[in-house]
Amino acid sequence: MSNSTPATDKANKKKNLKRDRSPCSPSRVLHLRQIPSDVTEAEVISLGLPFGKVTNLLMLKGRSQAFLEMASEEAAVSMVNYYTPAVAQLRHQPVYIQYSNHRELKTDNLPNRARVKAALQAVNAMQSGNLAVSADREVLPSQGSVLRIIVENLFYPVTLEMLYQVFSKFGSVLKIVTFTKNNQFQALLQYADPMNAFYAKMGLDGQNMYTACCTLRVDFSKLTSLKVKYNNDKSRDFTRFDLPSGNGHPPLEPPIPAAYGTHNVIFPPYIGAAGFPPAMGFAQGAGLSVPALPGGLGSLAVTTPAVPGHMTAPGAAGVPGNSVLLVTNLNPEVITPDGLFILFGVYGDVHRVKIMFKKKENALVQMADANQAQLAINYLNGQRLYGRVLRATFSKHQAVQLPCEGQQDQGLTKDYSNSPLHRFRKPGSKNFQNVFPPSATLHLANIPPSVTVDDLKNLFENVGFTVKALRFLQKDGKMALIQLRSVEEALHALIELHNYDFGENHHLRISFSRCTV
Repeated sequence: MSNSTPATDKANKKKNLKRDRSPCSPSRVLHLRQIPSDVTEAEVISLGLPFGKVTNLLMLKGRSQAFLEMASEEAAVSMVNYYTPAVAQLRHQPVYIQYSNHRELKTDNLPNRARVKAALQAVNAMQSGNLAVSADREVLPSQGSVLRIIVENLFYPVTLEMLYQVFSKFGSVLKIVTFTKNNQFQALLQYADPMNAFYAKMGLDGQNMYTACCTLRVDFSKLTSLKVKYNNDKSRDFTRFDLPSGNGHPPLEPPIPAAYGTHNVIFPPYIGAAGFPPAMGFAQGAGLSVPALPGGLGSLAVTTPAVPGHMTAPGAAGVPGNSVLLVTNLNPEVITPDGLFILFGVYGDVHRVKIMFKKKENALVQMADANQAQLAINYLNGQRLYGRVLRATFSKHQAVQLPCEGQQDQGLTKDYSNSPLHRFRKPGSKNFQNVFPPSATLHLANIPPSVTVDDLKNLFENVGFTVKALRFLQKDGKMALIQLRSVEEALHALIELHNYDFGENHHLRISFSRCTV
């Protein structure tokens, strides 16, 4: 005999309905768990800042929980989609975010409502660009406007321009100085307002610029202002476009500032077209563009692998982690495994190369990982090489197999895994910061002091190249820029003369330059 009553049946029915409700049902109210006990309202709000306007907040510090209300369900979905694979962090502790069963928050009569309201007003003022609105300094601590940035686990290039694009989403960036200290890539960045610096620190500290690497450590600097002498790749004063570059070049063109509310900010061509590994919120596709997130900062949506343990590169033809390229339309009379190794090695560490024995205009090139493979595709696909238009795409093969013992190969398959010519094997190498698309201008390095301008010119001309301009970059003559007749000729020169032995324990190092002579 059942002991149930209509009241208990109704209660059980409600419980079952609640239990059956999908935890993934979208709502503009988000439930945050395991928040640190000493976290501030502003820090919690900063998690939602990149995705849209935050309209309300309920803190339950005793339970280490909080509820965050976004202005729209779309913004909440964007936030959950990001923070589901890439766990959010507050004060270096993981915070877990999911949809709430609540559709809105009603907190008008709750304690500390004034603090929450002040924090929300400050956020909304910053998002609209109205930085003159005064904020509760207990909510937004008064700090300096200069941040110190350290990039840990630097496995892929991080440039001044990338820092500018990422950090400018939080406010007007005035100056940036980059440098290497203790074998770490670091930067000092000055905002127009300390509030910008505060939110940038809250939003970016501990985030990865690339999947599983290039981790940002952001803190306030003791400096109150930065002094910049040169506008170049290492330092920039965005208020002084008349500053010299420091290497004899004319002043740099002023960048296009990343304004609040801009939904499609594209990196400069030498970054955006690079096809770097999916970086902080950069949409996969044509270039690295900031996604259309309503709140301004589109640079926190770290892309995660589709399959655990594999890094997914955009355009990888549905093959997670594929690092093998199929290169077609090669000139079989000229191309060699060594030539492909040197050319593709500009954009990643080439492990193996195999030119097809029966169809020598095709080859397989195995890179160190899928991101380097994507980088090579974006830079080299469509370039003219030895009179033909090179085509590069992802291969269906997962690895390049070496020939079996006794198998006829004619030296068309080579293993370069242990080659000393790899450019990117050393973490933090400056080579990560000097990856550019093919151009008619080449950067020459490791030149012995005894080599003159005429010596270099003769070296290239004796191989059959036309030298249009040439100049040394330093007084000691270790580096130079050389401009050839065309981009195709520059590709040929790089293949032919990279690692040229000058003697005196000097081997020529060649890469593409984005400068002109």
